[in-house]
Amino acid sequence: MRTAVVIGTGLIGTSAALALAGRGVTVHLVDHDPARARTAAALGAGTDEPAEGPVDLAIVAVPPAHVATTLADAMRAGLARGYLDVASVKGGPRRELEALGLDLTAYIGTHPMSGKERSGPLAGSADLFEGRPWVLTPTRDTDTEVLNLALELVALCRAVPVVMDADAHDRAVALVSHTPQLVSSMVAARLETADETAVRLCGQGIRDVTRIAASDPRMWVEILSANPGPVADVLAGVAADLDETVRALRALQSADEDKRRDGATGVEDVLRRGNAGRARVPGKHGAAPTQYETVAVLISDQPGELARIFADAGAAGVNIEDVRIEHATGQQAGLVQLMVEPTAAGLLGAALRERGWSLRTA
Repeated sequence: MRTAVVIGTGLIGTSAALALAGRGVTVHLVDHDPARARTAAALGAGTDEPAEGPVDLAIVAVPPAHVATTLADAMRAGLARGYLDVASVKGGPRRELEALGLDLTAYIGTHPMSGKERSGPLAGSADLFEGRPWVLTPTRDTDTEVLNLALELVALCRAVPVVMDADAHDRAVALVSHTPQLVSSMVAARLETADETAVRLCGQGIRDVTRIAASDPRMWVEILSANPGPVADVLAGVAADLDETVRALRALQSADEDKRRDGATGVEDVLRRGNAGRARVPGKHGAAPTQYETVAVLISDQPGELARIFADAGAAGVNIEDVRIEHATGQQAGLVQLMVEPTAAGLLGAALRERGWSLRTA
């Protein structure tokens, strides 16, 4: 691939353009708002000047509701040899293109499974897709050359290609992406009118659950409007679990011992099923989940403290598999949780104590 055009210079479009431009591809940037295209160009994502002729690949990075019409315009104009979109919903846009009577041999639907809570070109980064799944949804009509262009794009963005049926993809993202967004937002909404004393008690758990609730509501209305059925199906199952859990919790308030016992069983059931589901979430680099041991270190909120911890861990020959930081309320301090292989936890703890770090036992 030597040339590409990116239509839509939001987070995903700008990030793809940055990755391609950084690897020698000439990228032309198009947006309904020329200022956004100029901003992306200023960041090094390409040029906002139009291409002189057909490019190798057109990447459509617009909201799902506009994918089909944008692709149709590009294809009728002969903008590229191959066309793909990066919308988070795949079945609907493909059916819209079919209804328009377009030749879809030059098109493939794709979806990079990566993002941020922020949007717009300034949020873009060339490494956004590195190591992340990038779903491709070819059909029997998809030309081999177009599939190869899509695979080259994924490779240049250093993502991991995953081939799926379009409707299967939409059901999957309803479960692993769209429903979590709504559930996170619903939990965060409880905080809107909560007493300030309660809000001040927020710890890492509520931060983890509500992190994605900071996402752009308008963007998510567009995404959910393109995949409402599968999301509603998943939410119906969540609602059934909620109803049963509420019933079980009410039973725990009863004076009747048998009802309390049933209530405890009901609560334990949903928690155990949660354990089982969480255990299926892929681990590091998409491999099977791994149980790590946590070494918790007290840290002051000063420049260089994290770097010093990592350097001390490296000097001890211990690889940190994951890290979380919990900030103390009202204090310039926090707790760094270092996740390591169980066999390395003792070595790391001893090494950090020798270097003057204060550890907190679980």
